[in-house]
Amino acid sequence: MTGVFLSQTVWDARGDAVRALVPGCDELVFRPGARVSADEIERIEIASLSDDLWPDHSASFMRVCLDSPNLRWLHTFSAGVDHPIFRMFLDRGVRLSNSSGAAARSIAHHVVLSVLAMRRDLPATLRDQAAHHWNVHDVDDVEGSVVAVIGMGPIGIESARLLGELGMRAIGMRRTVAGDEPCETWTFDRLGELLAMADTIVMAVPLTPGTAHLIDAAAIASMRPGVHLVNVGRGGLVDEPALIDALRSGQVGFAALDVTEVEPLPTESALWDLPNVIITPHTSGATRSNRQRAGDVFVDNLGRLMRGEPLRNEVT
Repeated sequence: MTGVFLSQTVWDARGDAVRALVPGCDELVFRPGARVSADEIERIEIASLSDDLWPDHSASFMRVCLDSPNLRWLHTFSAGVDHPIFRMFLDRGVRLSNSSGAAARSIAHHVVLSVLAMRRDLPATLRDQAAHHWNVHDVDDVEGSVVAVIGMGPIGIESARLLGELGMRAIGMRRTVAGDEPCETWTFDRLGELLAMADTIVMAVPLTPGTAHLIDAAAIASMRPGVHLVNVGRGGLVDEPALIDALRSGQVGFAALDVTEVEPLPTESALWDLPNVIITPHTSGATRSNRQRAGDVFVDNLGRLMRGEPLRNEVT
């Protein structure tokens, strides 16, 4: 029997599909707060980290997987696999796959929401509403402005497409131009040129040693005064102290941050209280439709594994 380790939520929602693909499977259940026995850990061969466990229970689930000597495939609902724990699995010879692309539509919608909210200064309007203050103030349109989309994976591609529909001039950036992007796309050797001309910058690139603090004090200084910044990639893409200084000076006019360098964002962070910052708690992809799509990728890959076919989104 093949031991399959899933949360109770996933077994309830996807159990029939899993049983059909793995006849006579050994059903191993992760229940938050409950102990997983040594015998059960020994039997785990397949595991899937699902979004119902993130963030409160993902660490304990992953610890069990790390202790599983017979684990041969781990799937994760997220696209990002920059955390060192994933390299630990790969170094052990465990196959790893993710649900890259499943969240692209949801996160791109969040990007559009953020771009419009900043351009219309929605936080100021909400503050006025809370104070019962009828305050008419000037706002801007996005049409005709330049948006730089740094990272043209599924999220960046969908964001660029939607922002283009709003009349923005989207310019994408990626290491190698494929030619099928929905907008004009440049390579990273032109990053300085793009930052200098953008009205809005969207960060949707993975966090790697080469992209850590891609947006630092020097990069910020090269931008147009009052530029708007959206980060739906990883917090480590941006030097937060440099960003805070720029937000206070007005060099960065507004920032919408779904990710931060430390998560949860510490209560003492200045980002909480700056009037030109929108903070969301890494929830841009936390929609029902995204959960459905991420689960579909896991089930599809489970079938591929059992049939000996290549996995979708396998990480190497």
